[in-house]
Amino acid sequence: MGQARSQAEPVRDDSLLEGTIWTPLGSASFPAEQPLRQGHPPRTEALPERTATRTSRRCLAAALEAEKQWARAALGAIGDAVLTIDLRGTVTYMNRVAETLTGWSQREAIGAPLSRVFPLVDGKTHRTVITPGRRAIEENRTAGFALDCVLVRQDGSKLAIEDSAAPIHDREGRVTGAVIVFHDATRSQVTLERMAYLAQHDPLTGLPNRALLTERLSRALGLAQRHRHLVALLYLDLDAFKPINDAFGHAVGDSLLQAVASRVQECMRVIDTVCRQGGDEFVILLAEIRRPEDATRVAAKLLAVLGRPYCIHGHQLLVTLSIGISLYPDDADDADALMHNADTAMYHAKRNGRNGHHCFTAEMNTRPLQRRRTEPGLHHTLQPSQLVLDF
Repeated sequence: MGQARSQAEPVRDDSLLEGTIWTPLGSASFPAEQPLRQGHPPRTEALPERTATRTSRRCLAAALEAEKQWARAALGAIGDAVLTIDLRGTVTYMNRVAETLTGWSQREAIGAPLSRVFPLVDGKTHRTVITPGRRAIEENRTAGFALDCVLVRQDGSKLAIEDSAAPIHDREGRVTGAVIVFHDATRSQVTLERMAYLAQHDPLTGLPNRALLTERLSRALGLAQRHRHLVALLYLDLDAFKPINDAFGHAVGDSLLQAVASRVQECMRVIDTVCRQGGDEFVILLAEIRRPEDATRVAAKLLAVLGRPYCIHGHQLLVTLSIGISLYPDDADDADALMHNADTAMYHAKRNGRNGHHCFTAEMNTRPLQRRRTEPGLHHTLQPSQLVLDF
């Protein structure tokens, strides 16, 4: 008995216990006629501890596996590419986005050297670049990509990428590898350009919005002062747009505004700016003109071009517009006053019968106007049938 016990004590590998069912032993397990030798009590108390240890380790292993599966699912769902390597620079994991950007499948990449799966070159010199994953391991810190970093994909094509790498640590804080997170830099640039565009343009018509108009108007006034030429603002408002919008719906109204915007742009020079001020109002900046007659000539052209019928969603529509004109430096010496005066002149054009243009005069500010978005009686007397032309 003593010899057997001394031989079993050195066994510490719990894997040997797999599949064994341990039952605590009581005194009834030994025949009464064979008493235990004194000094060698049965070691029954260790068996429940071993069972508990095995159960605890199994629970820990299950928890770790669940955590691993959760991490894989999370990394597979994010929009960035993720790739991990061990200390030798061997790929140990890559998500679907990484597969798409590198051109390597996960099955091909795992176990391959990072230099094959993820070769980087300088976008200008085309020289090989040290991967940030290797730097993250060697320096034990987050490492960013070099500027103009280009990934050479499996098929030989090149893709500009950006992002960074970070070291991976074990429970004791030792570096065991690195994770590389990257994305398509061209998409980032496109997104930034799109955001900048939307910040300065009307989403419906694509025309510059008030913010961009204000910027260009300020620049035009500075140049006009320096070179001693005129700047004109034309404030346009569509007559009877609201009844069209109410009668045929917003889809027709939006399409009409887009058609109007297109025609206005066709009438302008490259240096001019056409802005959608809001609703059915537009503002035109004529950056460089020599005489006041140049502005009135543009206004007359707009009345003729925009007065032609529109075919919108099967409807033939006619619209007219009222235009107010304000000049720098004759009518105002700053952007706000110039805009206000053009707006005031436009409302005088509406009051005088619509479908025309009116230049600002100082007397207009002495006769206050009640601004109305819909002309009196127009909404009630104008029927949809009056807006449809049969040819």
